[in-house]
Amino acid sequence: LAPIALLALLKHPLAAAGGSPAALRARARQLERTVLRGTRPAPGVSGLRAALAEKETLFADLLTALEHAMQPLMAVMSRAETDLSALVSAHLAAAELLAKTDQEAGADRLWRHDDGEAAAAFAAEMLDAARDMATLPGPQYTALFEVLSGGQAVRPRFGRHPRLAILGPLEARLQGWDLVVLGGLNEATWPPDAPASPWMSRPMQAACGLPVPERRIGLAAHDFAQAFALPEVMLTRSERVEGTPQVPCRWLVRLRTLAEAVYGEGALASDDQWLHWADSLDRPASPPRPATRPEPTPPVSARPKGLSVTRVETWIRDAYAIYARNILRLERLLPVDQPPDAAERGILIHDILETFIRAHERELPADALDRLIAIGRQAFRRHGDRPGVRAFWWPRFVRAAAWFVDWERTRRAAGWYPVAVEAKGALSLAPLDFTLRGRADRIDRHMDGSLAVLDYKTGSIPSAKQVKSGLAPQLPLEAAMLAEGAFAGVAPTKVAELVYVRMTGGREPGRAQVYSDDVTALASETHDGLCRMVARYARQATPYRSRERVQFEYREGDYDHLARVREWGVVGGDEP
Repeated sequence: LAPIALLALLKHPLAAAGGSPAALRARARQLERTVLRGTRPAPGVSGLRAALAEKETLFADLLTALEHAMQPLMAVMSRAETDLSALVSAHLAAAELLAKTDQEAGADRLWRHDDGEAAAAFAAEMLDAARDMATLPGPQYTALFEVLSGGQAVRPRFGRHPRLAILGPLEARLQGWDLVVLGGLNEATWPPDAPASPWMSRPMQAACGLPVPERRIGLAAHDFAQAFALPEVMLTRSERVEGTPQVPCRWLVRLRTLAEAVYGEGALASDDQWLHWADSLDRPASPPRPATRPEPTPPVSARPKGLSVTRVETWIRDAYAIYARNILRLERLLPVDQPPDAAERGILIHDILETFIRAHERELPADALDRLIAIGRQAFRRHGDRPGVRAFWWPRFVRAAAWFVDWERTRRAAGWYPVAVEAKGALSLAPLDFTLRGRADRIDRHMDGSLAVLDYKTGSIPSAKQVKSGLAPQLPLEAAMLAEGAFAGVAPTKVAELVYVRMTGGREPGRAQVYSDDVTALASETHDGLCRMVARYARQATPYRSRERVQFEYREGDYDHLARVREWGVVGGDEP
């Protein structure tokens, strides 16, 4: 029950699971927003229940219906060896249970109409053939069913135009028509490729009296000649198929060569009227106006009255993102079945370090590394159903943990000790109606009484220029908050260091970047810059511009699509 496959199943027009199709689709959308977007849950219905946790009761009816319909099929498919007939029977039973509504039986809905009858005939053939087939591993049934069903064709018998018929070459040859359109006149389509037999060479096939592959080409030529001899014929082909250039078929090339030799160049050229009509679909009468960089100016009363220190950097670099999230209240939807990403890894490492530091605020034990590894093993256990996390993240964490313990011993030997972990604080910017909020990963105090604010990073860290220019204001703003006593339990005093602790576990397992050059002045300048920015955005005329000082042009932000960056960033000439 992987998220994408599960959503495709529950949103299928024939799926009802004992209720109505519309109600099931609505429930599927709710399940998607609740648990299927983001990291994939564990397999099966039990995995969905575990991911839902306390919200399981809200989807009890859906999970019960899904388990009732799918559990027998999943049980058979999980066997190492099973009969194909058991697999097909369980598959059909599950399909009928899912197609059942509160008013109709599943079989009545599933096997009716042209497509249902074709599916029923295919299922009957599979059941007949399954009796004589050997057992196979259950997981291989998916590939087998996909290959066998891929060759099935559904030909509707009703609802077509009475004067239009779409036929194969044989059917068209046996009937007469006023106008015939020969489509797909490309090599490998008409005539089809003559595949080589994996078992017998062509002389061996001829010796056994079997038809050689070239016979199909001769039959295709006969079909073409018969259709081409009708009174009115239109020859068509596609120049590209899925972006790949195509070669015209051999008969079309020969006809063009003969016609141009007799009637001159362009004898088989297409009618310009058709091309004009097709081209006019892409060329409207009035030229389109390119989008411009959005500059919304919402009412001052709707503008945010407070932000976190991490959101301040977003405000500086992409004010439109603040407008979309904090004013329009728009949240980015996570992708369905999202693989574990860098943000989730950062949260995991933060949680491990928080637990470790809280347990050893004063002294590090002799077996500190073993204890940190044990805490990490316990945290990684929550991701036991995702092998990629264990395979890639765990070895990196072990290397980073060894570096961190050595760095922590050196730091404590230098007189620094943690006094607060994951400390929350708030600072009112008087006389402005604005509150700055922050959560410091860690605050250390030196033996001389000065403080240091630390931030754990699992990715890149800002450069010294970015910190001093105010483009990376997180730690300077937290230092300003510390100086004002904004963090509960930490007395206001001088901040001596800003420390970025980078833990990647790569070739360089970790690195501590320390900024200690006049931190007080830097914090004061960053605080004053924020006050000026708050005052500027408190004026109605100040717009929330998109990507004003973006750090990486090639990285797409959460709200770039809403801001139509790809239109004004290229067409309008205003590079993002």
